Amino acid sequence: MTTNIINQGKHHWNLLLLAISFFSRLPVAQYTQYSDANMHSATRYFSVVGWLIAVTLLFIYTILATFLPTEITILVLIIANLLLTGALHEDGLADTADAFGGGFDKTAKLSIMKDSRLGTYGVCALIGAYLSKFLLLVAFAQTEQLATALFIAYPLSRALAFSHVQHLPYASLSESSKSSPLAKPLSIQALWTLFGVGAVALLFLHPLPLLCVLCGCLLSRKLLQRWMLKHIQGFTGDTLGAAQQIQEMLIYTILLANIQYLN
Repeated sequence: MTTNIINQGKHHWNLLLLAISFFSRLPVAQYTQYSDANMHSATRYFSVVGWLIAVTLLFIYTILATFLPTEITILVLIIANLLLTGALHEDGLADTADAFGGGFDKTAKLSIMKDSRLGTYGVCALIGAYLSKFLLLVAFAQTEQLATALFIAYPLSRALAFSHVQHLPYASLSESSKSSPLAKPLSIQALWTLFGVGAVALLFLHPLPLLCVLCGCLLSRKLLQRWMLKHIQGFTGDTLGAAQQIQEMLIYTILLANIQYLN
């Protein structure tokens, strides 16, 4: 019995390290064991990665805010986020914008997503995302609600993004893809872990902002699904990255609107 518990603990620790290594640039132990099956199971800890990055960013902010203006500190946080994540989700947003904006059919859109070059739609999407995040995070910092925003938006947006795997088919030009191990639906237990960790910070919200965030997230998730189905009849790793970015900014906007309303 004890041996089984220890082995299960080691297995899930390995899954957590895999999730951290795939979804961030945070260092992990060299003994981490990769397999397609392990990588698929590791996605349940996607939200944990969001928490780790959020805590790291808040730590950086706490130090820098003692001697730098708010705007400069937030700019450093945005750059730090890119370094911590390897711009994984921003890359997905840019590729999705280029593909959905410039492709005429499913095949063309999927081909554009594979193209490493950045187009006009992608540039516009990134500029809009960076500017929006900067203004939103500055507003949170000025109202002393930055921790709340990061602790809700980072884990929850990642859980919501990956949940599209449950209801959409995987769209790809080839059967072999680096995202293939992530393209299968999760078990109910894994989903509980994904959303339990991702949504736990919502418990500290007042009823009104809690209800607004939940409704906004559910509605945006439905609209994002329809958007993906319309363009490529499914999802790719890039569209999941785009969904994460869009829902992160939506959560910020809803929280900030509630702060303004309640004050």
